[in-house]
Amino acid sequence: MHKCLKITFTANFPDGFLHDVVQKAAQNLELEGTVQVVSVNNKARVVVCGPKEKVDEFLDVIHKGTAKYVPEEVEIEAFVKDKDYRGVFRVIE
Repeated sequence: MHKCLKITFTANFPDGFLHDVVQKAAQNLELEGTVQVVSVNNKARVVVCGPKEKVDEFLDVIHKGTAKYVPEEVEIEAFVKDKDYRGVFRVIE
């Protein structure tokens, strides 16, 4: 079963976090989508699509974070895939 989610979270994440943690986790799980910072107060939006089990594993990465990053205000919504991500996960800067 295929699943797409939009995940929004706020955190005091360090430079490189979106590339080093979020993008790397998505690529390791062979997911597609995007992540980008959407406000000056460290709010990030992730759109992720792939097999349900792998998307759920990706959610665990977001929720667990890292030693230096603690997610706050995590919002998860079902998402209808509106474009072709061509099988890759990108950081939009």
